[in-house]
Amino acid sequence: MNGRVLLKGNEAIAYGALEAGLNAYFAYPITPSTETPETLAKEFGNSKYPDFKVFLQAASELEAINMTLGAASTGDLAMTATSSPGFSLKQEGISYAVGMEVPFVIVDVNRGGPGLGNLGVEQSDYLQATRGGGHGGYKLIVLAPNSVQEMLSFPKLAFDLAFKYRNPVLILSDAFLGQLKEDIAPNQSANGHNYDISWATLGMKNGQRHVLNSLHLESDSQEKHERHLYQKYVQMRNEVRFEKMDTDDADIVLVSYGITSRICKSAVKTGRENGLRIGLFRPITLNPFPYSQLSILANQGKKLLVVELNTGEMVEDVMLAANGTTRVEQMNRLGGNVPTVADILAKCKEMI
Repeated sequence: MNGRVLLKGNEAIAYGALEAGLNAYFAYPITPSTETPETLAKEFGNSKYPDFKVFLQAASELEAINMTLGAASTGDLAMTATSSPGFSLKQEGISYAVGMEVPFVIVDVNRGGPGLGNLGVEQSDYLQATRGGGHGGYKLIVLAPNSVQEMLSFPKLAFDLAFKYRNPVLILSDAFLGQLKEDIAPNQSANGHNYDISWATLGMKNGQRHVLNSLHLESDSQEKHERHLYQKYVQMRNEVRFEKMDTDDADIVLVSYGITSRICKSAVKTGRENGLRIGLFRPITLNPFPYSQLSILANQGKKLLVVELNTGEMVEDVMLAANGTTRVEQMNRLGGNVPTVADILAKCKEMI
């Protein structure tokens, strides 16, 4: 991709993955994420992306996640994308991948739910994403973009983190961001990678046999393996990423991620133009969550207003960060509705 270009968020994810060196993509199409496989299908065979060798539309989400696991087991850069109901179906395969220590990238474009719900924007996959939605208590690094530019750049970051920790990484988007079009710049130095794949299943090359396994029948062996995985989760806490805006003198700090953080940025600007001292704290990694960074603001006595598109999920992490030191309130919309700048400012005035 050369020069500035107008892209949808889902298209940007595809190009970001290609520029990161994507080798294989497997998915079952589901709205509102379908532009990602459509874009990859269009670019398959393009000489600009010589590493992109496999594109396959699976017959189901179960097939897609297990094909992704199989390709990634060879050390290839593999990715799958889906939306909320499909993300649920992929949980077993993700759990197996964590247990086998196989790195790949998953994209979840969150839509309204539960059940089939609707195609509108929501952020109700937060707990499933950050707490490990499948069995076995696994953890993923979860990246939350809030712009089409970040949708382009995050696949490379996701692959870097996946191979660093030999663990799947999740990019948690939403229906609004997936369909949003923005004028974006090309990635800087996105191409090129040199990941350690000495663990991969490459056959009997050089007489070395590599086995990727999540089954440990002996209790001591299983405990040792799980403690090893836990130590990786602890190390992942070093990957905290966040953004702050006008928090130094703020009376109220809005806490939000994804598309709602864009609305909150506008609320901060408009509020300050009208004499309201408002700031914004945006977690970019939802797991690991920036507890200590947010707790600093809470300990300074700043009131926290959590703005999210669910009935209150990230607010639990914000309350843990605040630890009772300050007032925490929330504003929520559901079903494809989003709060307006006026709604947020009215709530801030009420809190003041």
